Amino acid sequence: MSLTVLVPENDVVPPSADEFRAPQWTPPLDAEGLRSVLERIKNWTPFDVEAVFDDLDAAIGDQPPPVATTGALVDRLRGHLKQLSDIALADEQYPPTVEMVRLVARGIPLREERAPVDYRRAVGLARRLAFVASDLVEELIEARYIREAE
Repeated sequence: MSLTVLVPENDVVPPSADEFRAPQWTPPLDAEGLRSVLERIKNWTPFDVEAVFDDLDAAIGDQPPPVATTGALVDRLRGHLKQLSDIALADEQYPPTVEMVRLVARGIPLREERAPVDYRRAVGLARRLAFVASDLVEELIEARYIREAE
């Protein structure tokens, strides 16, 4: 007759000496890294292709943008161009086309350029930003990185 030992369900039975032991898990980020991720998530705005097309139309449409809104338009176009550039370069599994890389590189100095105080120069900057953003959004739609507005 063999002896059987009953172990209550909540007791911890140590593994035998020859059993595999997994290494202790360590979190991938420390507290500061987690705070950084949280801030980035809080500040993230989803990509809105319709808003991009609205701002492109305001910058390079039939009428120049109004004086009062030109500065805000330039800022929004910079943001759109940044988001489009990030989309183009984001996934290493799907590398950007040569044209995408060229447009991203063309947009960097435009995004960094100071907004002119002069209205005509501000409209010029808005239009240059819009032309690069327009070409990049078309390239991304053609490559199926993003979908066109419905």
